[in-house]
Amino acid sequence: MKTPVDRFRFRPYKKPAAGWGALRSVAHAWLDSRQPFKNLRAMLQTNQNGGFDCPGCAWGEAPKEGHIRFCENGAKAVNWEASGRGVDREFFARHSLKDLLAEDDYWLEYQGRLTEPMLYDGEGAHYQPISWDEAFALIASHLKALETPDQAAFYTSGRASNEAAFLYQLFARAFGTNNLPDCSNMCHEASGVALKQSIGTGKGTVTYEDFEKAEAIFVIGQNPGTNHPRMLEPLSDAVERGAQVVVLNPLRERGLERFQAPQDPVQMLTGGEMALNTAYLRPSLGGDMAAIRGIAKFLFQWQDEAEQGESTGPLDLEFIHEHCVGFEDYRAQVAATSWDEIQSFSGLEKDEIERAAHIYCRSNATIICWAMGVTQHRHSVATIQEITNLQLLRGQVGRPGAGLCPVRGHSNVQGDRTMGIDECPSAAFLDALEHRFEFSAPRSHGYNVVKTIEAMLAEKVKVFIGLGGNFAQATPDSARTHGALRNCDLTVQISTKLNRSHLVTGKKALILPCLGRSDIDQQHSGPQAVTVEDSFSMVHASYGQLKPLSPEMRSEPAIIAGIAQAALGSVPVPWVELTEDYRRIRELIAEVIPGFENFEEKLQAPGGFYLQNPAGKRQWHTANEKANFYSHSLPAPLPQEVLAKIGKRGARNADLVLQTLRSHDQYNTTVYGLNDRYRGVKGERHVLFAHLEDIHRLGFADRQKVDIVSLWSDDVERRVAGFTLIAFDIPKGQAAAYYPEANPLVPLESYGIDSFTPTSKYIAIRLEPNSAPERIV
Repeated sequence: MKTPVDRFRFRPYKKPAAGWGALRSVAHAWLDSRQPFKNLRAMLQTNQNGGFDCPGCAWGEAPKEGHIRFCENGAKAVNWEASGRGVDREFFARHSLKDLLAEDDYWLEYQGRLTEPMLYDGEGAHYQPISWDEAFALIASHLKALETPDQAAFYTSGRASNEAAFLYQLFARAFGTNNLPDCSNMCHEASGVALKQSIGTGKGTVTYEDFEKAEAIFVIGQNPGTNHPRMLEPLSDAVERGAQVVVLNPLRERGLERFQAPQDPVQMLTGGEMALNTAYLRPSLGGDMAAIRGIAKFLFQWQDEAEQGESTGPLDLEFIHEHCVGFEDYRAQVAATSWDEIQSFSGLEKDEIERAAHIYCRSNATIICWAMGVTQHRHSVATIQEITNLQLLRGQVGRPGAGLCPVRGHSNVQGDRTMGIDECPSAAFLDALEHRFEFSAPRSHGYNVVKTIEAMLAEKVKVFIGLGGNFAQATPDSARTHGALRNCDLTVQISTKLNRSHLVTGKKALILPCLGRSDIDQQHSGPQAVTVEDSFSMVHASYGQLKPLSPEMRSEPAIIAGIAQAALGSVPVPWVELTEDYRRIRELIAEVIPGFENFEEKLQAPGGFYLQNPAGKRQWHTANEKANFYSHSLPAPLPQEVLAKIGKRGARNADLVLQTLRSHDQYNTTVYGLNDRYRGVKGERHVLFAHLEDIHRLGFADRQKVDIVSLWSDDVERRVAGFTLIAFDIPKGQAAAYYPEANPLVPLESYGIDSFTPTSKYIAIRLEPNSAPERIV
């Protein structure tokens, strides 16, 4: 079976975001699902009270009732998960691992839902069917054979429910390890680290209602039109009522420029559209911190002028005096930062920064949002603390319509962390586990994603269990990550659809097919609900709507319980009994995790319930019980190590600095199609966006194929071949390519200070003539 293939074409997109283009794309995905009418009924229940939570992004819901609550990419996520195609024993009998490895990621997932447990025993060329009991016994035997529990790693995707995540971390800790790497390590880890230090909580401080009250919204390093399309609605509402929307993004993203609301009949029928920003600044990659420092420098200048004139000034000195520490040190740090540094490092002119500062200064209710354009840099923690400093200067935390908003990626990535999926758990959380379950929880820090890969390379981790996701493709330095997985004695993937992580195996490998968010989860006590937590800390129930494609598919909680029962017996809990009725799991959550008291009762409220953010009430759970200004020097644009030698071939400066990004037709590593509508690309993903002057400067031509080589200080060659250059509206000196195709270029050792997040938005590269044979499609 082959996937649909479009011939490569590049044509700049001239229409607004969303609108008719989104509706056509949704209709195509709907008809391609093989069960369109069932899926249409399911989509109408997406994000509705009594329906199921979108398996895509973590953006929260408006409190209004009766609206259609899915966006283009949400509809694609539902249709992709609810495919009528199945991958069973006959499929694996037809396709060897070698054959499957030759296929691209789009083709693999297009084959449909995994329908029965499969084993690769390391001796043949094919996966073979295995019973659930045999699979659980095999996992248990490998776990019991380990010299220490720390030789196992338990990875979690942000798709897992709260119930699954809580059981999973309880199992790992009862087994004896904190090796709980998760997808947060690769996206918003810097947000959690920075915010905990600054304001005492790793979560955003705003609710959906705050967007309706904001006078200004700053959107930094984020592309909501592709990654969080439902965010476009509150942005359009804000602009319509006169609020200011300021964008900082090196690329012009169509969703932040022009928008046509699919639910507005007037716009749809008349071809109307609206601008979604009032200022659009294009900093250098990694230059956001310098830009924010510039805004702060203007605020201090205006404060000094106001005080000389005996007027109030823009700073909220009363808030600062009552709630903050470190203000004077930060003021000195800003004063010591020259405008030459700010302009050089930010890539912006002083008057551009001044315009943003005036907008910020005039707003008494400002929200600052950010995503992976901020978090995937070496200095991400410092940048987020700079953003927090700016908000503290004007008391814009704990005020209606104002606050800090890290826009999370996968649908329950925030909930997973709340449930204890954390390689560095707090002492209070471990104390609560020990008190309730009467076992000694491990206290040493476990491995995050980068440390897990390093440990597998060193053969210190021998069993890898992945609860969702696509670890082999989502991670950096692909060749080394794949080698790390192959070092394991056993790899286990709990998954809905076929992906590359099933093909890059340990010496033995298991595929365990699980239910998706849209599937009816039938257990002993009846159909079950699971819960999730969105970016605004709203916890709500999700009820599957579709009959599973196969009776052999099991829920994530049931699979975790089966593994735990086989490995530990009924210690410290009767695992299998808990999954007969998920209310039993929620009772345990309520006893362990603050904010979940009366869990079941709270879930009955339409839309769920809010986990109160202490910082949102100006309660600072930091060590000094204050909000902290953190003072950092501005980082140089290009760390010296990336300009070092490449193996033995001598030194060479970078040609360009690369960021990886998603296309409009994908979510994380899941590729729904080969098109990127808003960037005008059709039928191809191996492309490199660069400025035409850079392409000519380097001796190449538009549409020429090239190899991309990343620069790092070790002797490892990191190269991807056969990428087509596309002349694009991108700042000179920068380049962009799709994730995960460009992941092989990200060195494992290139990660954020204190966050260990791969620096996927800042990779020094050089270009060479194409070495790849022409691909035939």
